[in-house]
Amino acid sequence: MGRAFEFRKGRKMKRWSAMAKAFTRIGKDIVMAVKEGGPNPEANSRLRAVIQNAKAANMPKENVERAIKKATDKDTANYKEQLFEGYAPHGIALLIETATDNNNRTVANIRSYFNKCNGTMGTQGSVEFMFDHTCNFRIPNNNVDIEEMELEFIDFGAEEIFADDEDEILIYAPFESFGAIQKELENRGIEILSSGFERIPQVTKKLTEAEIADVEKLIEKIEEDDDVMNVYHTMDES
Repeated sequence: MGRAFEFRKGRKMKRWSAMAKAFTRIGKDIVMAVKEGGPNPEANSRLRAVIQNAKAANMPKENVERAIKKATDKDTANYKEQLFEGYAPHGIALLIETATDNNNRTVANIRSYFNKCNGTMGTQGSVEFMFDHTCNFRIPNNNVDIEEMELEFIDFGAEEIFADDEDEILIYAPFESFGAIQKELENRGIEILSSGFERIPQVTKKLTEAEIADVEKLIEKIEEDDDVMNVYHTMDES
């Protein structure tokens, strides 16, 4: 198996944010998708993907519809995606994805978390190059021949396909291959359970238990911020 498989296995061992946090993130994704491509999922591939993710997270249908309607209101503020970079204690690189309607607030908050937890906030490009920006799709495992599927989807950019469990298959590809793979899955009538983007560290660093605790203290502080969507790091989670 490749790095995407190992990365996924490590991430699955970590807790996912509380349901309310997950719904907040999806709500922001809906606003950004609608502002970018309109409220019709049939004509907006990004919105289709977000609705699939909402369903996977068990977000009530009425919540999704309400978020779409709210996003069409011109008075509803749009969220801008902003990337923050830096180092946690013990030389662990951090990459933080945010969606904010107030960049000054978000910058101040992220900087304060680094300062309070003995980290160092970096400049643009200081650690981003240490991560591969990938897209992923989760589909049902309906007796899929994974080797055959890999051969077929290489032409659309797929790099890794593997069974996440007995019922699901995961497809990983470079970030820019998202649209081509989404379109091909839809053309084949393959249900997309969820999809998204992740940043996989090229190299990881093993720490002691005490050092891990220092890093996790900063990560947890950052993850509590409402503007933060995802936090990626170079700490070995195996």
